[in-house]
Amino acid sequence: MMDVFVAADNIISPLGATSRSNFGQVRNGVTGISRQPGGYFGAVIPDELLAPLAAAAQLQASTRFEQLLILSMQDALSQTGISLQNERTALIVSTTKGNIALLEEGHLETLRLYDTAAKVAAFFGAANKPLVISNACISGLLAILIGQRLIRSGRYDHAVVTGADVFTPFVLSGFQSFQAVSDEPCRPFDAARKGVTLGEAAGTVILTKDKTLLAGTVTRLGEGASSNDANHISGPSRTGEELAGAIRKAVGNSGLQPADIGFVSAHGTATLYNDEMEAKAFHLAGLENVPVNSFKGHYGHTLGAAGLIEAIAGMHSMYGNVVPGTAGFQQSGTSLPLQVSGLPLHRPMEHYLKTTSGFGGCNAAMVFSKVTL
Repeated sequence: MMDVFVAADNIISPLGATSRSNFGQVRNGVTGISRQPGGYFGAVIPDELLAPLAAAAQLQASTRFEQLLILSMQDALSQTGISLQNERTALIVSTTKGNIALLEEGHLETLRLYDTAAKVAAFFGAANKPLVISNACISGLLAILIGQRLIRSGRYDHAVVTGADVFTPFVLSGFQSFQAVSDEPCRPFDAARKGVTLGEAAGTVILTKDKTLLAGTVTRLGEGASSNDANHISGPSRTGEELAGAIRKAVGNSGLQPADIGFVSAHGTATLYNDEMEAKAFHLAGLENVPVNSFKGHYGHTLGAAGLIEAIAGMHSMYGNVVPGTAGFQQSGTSLPLQVSGLPLHRPMEHYLKTTSGFGGCNAAMVFSKVTL
């Protein structure tokens, strides 16, 4: 299989506007979750962080969602010599709700996800039409996997994979209708967990097959896989078998054994059923002795951006040989115990595994490995 590498990355979240600033905050146990004016908890990017960046990029006329995508892409692209104006560069946009805030304002004509993706592509003068990935909460990780496959197909040399979702009353009301929103900051895998905390963020990874553009320690994409529970429109599998199948494929096709995985960056939404399903899946996949973390206690659940920003945070954790603590975790709350800790764990590692799950029963898993070039 052709090797595909991560040439650059970016995260914009309440914890900062670069991957480095975000990882520094996560490593120190800082959370972006806070009480919002409506009384609920959420991880919302403060205007004092986003507004100056948007003004500098002359994006005042763009929506918040568009600003997040463009600013994240700009930072990542600035770290490379890769251009979207090159016909050998693909553009992939991951999101679940996109410009859904416009629905609340009555602007129905600009709601389509593809229209927004095309607008972002035009901003950068992209030579190719964008590809939109919107598959519930696995969208971000699935977009990375598809970017890898597009490069391996021979059609592209590089792929810019970007994604975002915005915290809006519309999205909040949807999760409230499931009675799935916690009245305190979320506590993944904890016995006292009460549900999700929502967040907003953007992330970008730039993929390439060209080693000459890289130097030092970088991430090489391992193998990935997706599956579906076919269980329920919103409720996950009760056995974990389907996520376990995707994990086994990702790890096995990467030529690895469970013991080779430094840690698992779980989906870890802090809902009763998601965390229980993942615990069962990790045991079925032979990962019961591998450290597990969830970034949701730092970022909230960022929907279509979650798989991207958490994959990036996981890469930087891998570089630093650290398993970040799971914010909010105190006592195990799953029927099958996992190696989860509220405190960071330092251990040598060469690989880690990212998993995601979402409405409709979708699951995805992917291995990431660090190499020195």
